[in-house]
Amino acid sequence: MRLNHLGLPVRDAERSVRFYAAYFGFDPATAQVYDDGTVIVRDAAGFDLALHTVDEVEPSPAFLHFGFRWPAPDGVRALLVHLEAGGVEILERYDEPAYVAVKVLDPDGHRVEAYWEPPG
Repeated sequence: MRLNHLGLPVRDAERSVRFYAAYFGFDPATAQVYDDGTVIVRDAAGFDLALHTVDEVEPSPAFLHFGFRWPAPDGVRALLVHLEAGGVEILERYDEPAYVAVKVLDPDGHRVEAYWEPPG
């Protein structure tokens, strides 16, 4: 068993689909709109983001985040360059021998981490 679904409140689902497609590999062609307005978009590994439109997104505690594990440290480094070029707010960055990571804010203030750690 593994986690394969995350629901997020968002102010603009189309904007969120563009963000997660541009930086985290979600495929806009997979986006499905449900009767309640929720948009579910999938990545190549089959992970689903359920984006539910709301008027306001409440701030979450500073420790609350979700992350995407990269298979190699250079992928995280390349993503960091891409995020910076896109004007995405960088919250944290690490580049150590056994941990390379970046945490950013998505358009609604959700903290998202991209990271690499060696196996084991």
